[in-house]
Amino acid sequence: MSIEIDRRLLLKAGAFGLGALAAPGAAQLRAARGFTHNVASGEPGARSVMLWTRYVPETGGHGRLSYQVAADEGFSRIAAYGTATADPEHDFCVKPIARGLEPARWYFYRFRDSRGRFSPVGRTRTLPEGRTERIRIAAFSCANLPGGWFNAYGHAAARGDLDLVLHLGDYLYEYQEGRYPRGIPSLPGRLLDPQSEVVQLADYRLRYAAYRADPDLQRLHQMFPMIMMWDDHESANNSWSGGAENHQPEREGSWDVRKAAAMRACREWLPVSENEWESYELGDLATLFRLETRLTARSRPPAYAEALAGRQDAMAALTEFRDGAWRDPARTMLGGEQERWLADGLRRSVRQGTKWQLLAQQVVVGRAVLAPQVAGWLTPAASAELRQQVQVGVGAGRFGLPFTLDSWDGYPAARARLLRSALDSDSNLIVLSGDSHNAWAFDLALDGTPAGAEFAVQSVTSWGYESYLPWVDPAQLARAMVAHNPDLKWAETGRRGYLILDLTPERASGEWLFLDTVRQRSTAIAARYAMSATRGAKRFGLG
Repeated sequence: MSIEIDRRLLLKAGAFGLGALAAPGAAQLRAARGFTHNVASGEPGARSVMLWTRYVPETGGHGRLSYQVAADEGFSRIAAYGTATADPEHDFCVKPIARGLEPARWYFYRFRDSRGRFSPVGRTRTLPEGRTERIRIAAFSCANLPGGWFNAYGHAAARGDLDLVLHLGDYLYEYQEGRYPRGIPSLPGRLLDPQSEVVQLADYRLRYAAYRADPDLQRLHQMFPMIMMWDDHESANNSWSGGAENHQPEREGSWDVRKAAAMRACREWLPVSENEWESYELGDLATLFRLETRLTARSRPPAYAEALAGRQDAMAALTEFRDGAWRDPARTMLGGEQERWLADGLRRSVRQGTKWQLLAQQVVVGRAVLAPQVAGWLTPAASAELRQQVQVGVGAGRFGLPFTLDSWDGYPAARARLLRSALDSDSNLIVLSGDSHNAWAFDLALDGTPAGAEFAVQSVTSWGYESYLPWVDPAQLARAMVAHNPDLKWAETGRRGYLILDLTPERASGEWLFLDTVRQRSTAIAARYAMSATRGAKRFGLG
């Protein structure tokens, strides 16, 4: 059998066969040998790209691999090649960087083991250099394996019009089997490994292996380069530099040890840089800044429960909280070093004539308080926990306080510094955000001055507001939130999917795509919604 035929068969296996490992469960995943999880690429530049695969030798130990990058699918025009070693120290994952490539070019790549067996063939693309008329990016967030099929990945993987893929975090979830989504049955065959909560390095590695066995996720990685970042669930829910809501030191040990394990596993299993934050030049069209808002510098988030604890006068307590802890300028999302790096990068991008400054980061930047009519929508079926959350949220809103404190809304001084950097540099700021599970379009302003536009991405599978208020029409909830929040221009609170961002020199256009279902395998699109911002307007819909 010729090498070409082998390559075609392996490409087909990468699309359909290897993903079947998800069905038999953990035992087969752990026993897999050879190229266990297809291929991937990331960290693209104009002349380089990071390649990824995982190779487990049949006899254990180290596996010596070679790789090829070619300008054609038949590998007759080799553009780059090299070697890599798969070893147990890095869970048999390799991440070589192919260099010497040409800008704005599609390439094909593959790995080969010492016995002449090839990996599936991947496809990747370098970033443009110089004058650039268009970039089309797909953005994803919040993919929970037991909660649904990754139909959004499957739909995007079949597209022929994308240049780049972004993942804004919550690539996986750390919870034990049955914990999340609560009240929504896990789908048969969507098995977690391990079934317990992931805490140790071995746990995180196994969880990545379970997620990366999904055929749609494999295919997306195989077809496009991806720039990605972690949010909280790659470590633990609502994490910050010194801890997390879902970390209990008395039972789970040191947070620093757990955090280091989570970061290491992420860097092993994904084609990502070792740098916590990074920037990417998309020709003269955009500078993309990948931020880190979770683990390296984020201050401990405030909590309404703490502000109200032991206080008889709730109004006085919320006033004190608003004027004190909430506004504390010492509290940070990025830390001083990253804030300075971003401010310098924005100024440099504008000075060099780049059209757009694009922030790819984890959590929503826009301001939002809970619409007061939500309290009237509660029914006797609402849990005591939900009633309390809504009552506190509505009460906080009366004082101008946000519903969630885990996003930039919980760090208003840090947000003001971010937007001030954008205004001082005269940036044409576009922000991409994830985490919330729902789709939002926010105008970003500082003291009434337009500073940018935010496209907040709905989840791939994780359930949003519709799971908390299932008796409320999501469209009704969205209308109430938009009506009550001047900066919120549009919202969708009941569907899953992904976002396409289309950049041209004069316009940033976003289209949210909503899948028909995640409870069955289907790539049918049930709805779409589009909004755009014109360069220079620094807000939605105005030129």
